[in-house]
Amino acid sequence: MPGPRSSKPANETSQRSRGMRGEIHQISGGDVPALTTQQGMPVADDQNSLRIGVRGPVLLEDAHLREKIFHFDHERIPERVVHARGFGAHGFFETYEPLTEITRADIFARRGERTPAFARFSTVVGNKGSPDLARDVRGFAVKLYTKEGNWDIVGNNIPVFFIQDAIKFPDLVHAAKQEPDRGFPQAATAHDNFWDFASLTPESTHMLMWIMSDRTIPRSLRFMEGFGVHTFRLINAEGRSTFVKFHWKPKRGMQSVVWDEAVKLNGADADFHRRDMWAAIQAGDFPEWELGLQLFDDAFAESFEFDVLDATKLIPEELVPIRRVGRLVLDRVVDNFFAETEQVAFMTQNIVPGVDFTNDPLLQGRNFSYLDTQLKRLGGPNFVHLPINAPKCPFAHFQQDGHMAFRNPKGRVNYEPNSWGGAAGGPRESPQHGFITYPAEEAGGKLRVRPELFADHFSQARQFYISQTEVEQHHIRDAFAFELGKVEVSAIRLRVIGLLLNVDAELGTAVAGRLGIVALPPAAEPARAPRTDMRPSPSLSLLSNPPLNFGGRKVGALVTDGSDALLLKALRAELEAEGATLELVAPLITGIVASDGRLVAAHHALVAGPSVLFDAVAVLPSVAGAAELALLSAARSFVADAFAHCKFIAHVEAADVIFDKAGISTSDGGCFALRGAADAGPFVARCRALRFWERESALAPPPTVSNGRAARDRKRA
Repeated sequence: MPGPRSSKPANETSQRSRGMRGEIHQISGGDVPALTTQQGMPVADDQNSLRIGVRGPVLLEDAHLREKIFHFDHERIPERVVHARGFGAHGFFETYEPLTEITRADIFARRGERTPAFARFSTVVGNKGSPDLARDVRGFAVKLYTKEGNWDIVGNNIPVFFIQDAIKFPDLVHAAKQEPDRGFPQAATAHDNFWDFASLTPESTHMLMWIMSDRTIPRSLRFMEGFGVHTFRLINAEGRSTFVKFHWKPKRGMQSVVWDEAVKLNGADADFHRRDMWAAIQAGDFPEWELGLQLFDDAFAESFEFDVLDATKLIPEELVPIRRVGRLVLDRVVDNFFAETEQVAFMTQNIVPGVDFTNDPLLQGRNFSYLDTQLKRLGGPNFVHLPINAPKCPFAHFQQDGHMAFRNPKGRVNYEPNSWGGAAGGPRESPQHGFITYPAEEAGGKLRVRPELFADHFSQARQFYISQTEVEQHHIRDAFAFELGKVEVSAIRLRVIGLLLNVDAELGTAVAGRLGIVALPPAAEPARAPRTDMRPSPSLSLLSNPPLNFGGRKVGALVTDGSDALLLKALRAELEAEGATLELVAPLITGIVASDGRLVAAHHALVAGPSVLFDAVAVLPSVAGAAELALLSAARSFVADAFAHCKFIAHVEAADVIFDKAGISTSDGGCFALRGAADAGPFVARCRALRFWERESALAPPPTVSNGRAARDRKRA
């Protein structure tokens, strides 16, 4: 309904605002600091809220308005709530080349510019004490302390999300968390509530494919991608907008574990990811990612088969290639976990001049939510006073008091506008350098609707599935079977199968077969007919994008007294040349006496050093030592798990007795006989493939009877 009209024309109101700003600058005079937000971003206009048109509604994305009012509202209301588990580290971002043609962001203004950074990785569903290797989305958040304020790229290790609108986020999280009446399971979605929600929310189907893939059980935080998820804008000095999606590409390549391995890792070391990151940084093997941009214009956005504002969709890299523009290096662990990792506050609203939002409804809701979240976590509106959250550039504002305000404006002036001249009047807005929102034109009624293209929930889910290798597809089918096997209500299982049949008929049939469902349910009726002509996108597959080498990985060598000293030396040298490490597992933590009579310290005792801790193993006992190890269940499990998890296995002849006792044949291509020091190099070269996946297909059980029958029924139908 139209509101009362202003007595002044629109252009007069606009002119009056501009005149007021000019008058203030004239009154203040002198060299005064620019008014900034708490994050250090210069403010261009402190007089007017951001709105649609002259008389339109105020927009939630007005970060300056919300921060200003938020701080005022909570100046007297302290409170803090602790949130989920994470691990953080310091580092820097280095710009490769200036990007001034697409953005005015200062961080991209100069070649070789180094910007301080802090990154935090986290699980999503689990509580603080949950294990690292839960099947879960991983948060991947980076705070860049730029010269024009803090810029937070708050993303995940998956490029899409479960929902399209933030209004459903509380429902999603409630469904995924432990069920409220019993308080379990935690750090797991294998329960009725989550799959009930998912089965009734078809827009989640694409994300379901990702979370049932190996992406959600990464080998290391260092070996996973990061994504900004949403579509943002980059704005150059002329005000031209370019759409952008953010990607973090790990320099060491991508790698995940298999499910049985993840389960055993959680038992062997619940802090496996944290320990791995800590150890790598301390050893000088600094984790590194390249920032990649997918850049596209309005014409592409209009021609794309899906809506670029839909957070459940991605743009295949084959369609819009990724431009790598800089690198993130993490080179310092925190001094205190609580002060830094626990208290760091990431917010999607933290952007800088040259970066702007789009109308993605999930992003718009996150902008609203994250600021309020930090109030609960950190006890009050002054969390930016904490060193980990404070900008490293100059900042000035009039916000004051509140819980734990140990930094307040000096002098008598704490408001704006004011007539006090010079520095006494405090900071002033800076139209020349401050943040200016891209003036996108908006029109339309106030409606609770979604764009028509948002209704295609299955086409990209299918594209993801057909882009996986057969090994990865097998893992996805097994993951669905495991998760749905924990669901007690059969109707929920059938609804999920109905969704999967819209993704891929063989996938739905295979999962149904693993659950013993003979009579397939009908495919869920789609809101928009899914496309069946989507081409595979190889960039979506982990195994189709292997690392360039074995760097950053670990080999665990099972050794005993009398192990060949020359072979150990050669293997260590080859791994170090590759950028990998060798860790010794011995019957006792005190170590062994090698064949040359030297005492060699062990990294792990056998009972505490299972093979799941390593990327490949070498079994190098002496003859006498092998006879003793063959009697130990831990030694038999060491080789049996390595074999079952498709790892490359090096072994000396003396170790045959251990493999025999474990019921393992070393005749496949993933087992490598070491007859002397010269064989160490070829073994390390073989390990670059990371896994011998051919072994998995040989170990896989035959299809179930119900699976085959259901497939035949489906084909007849």
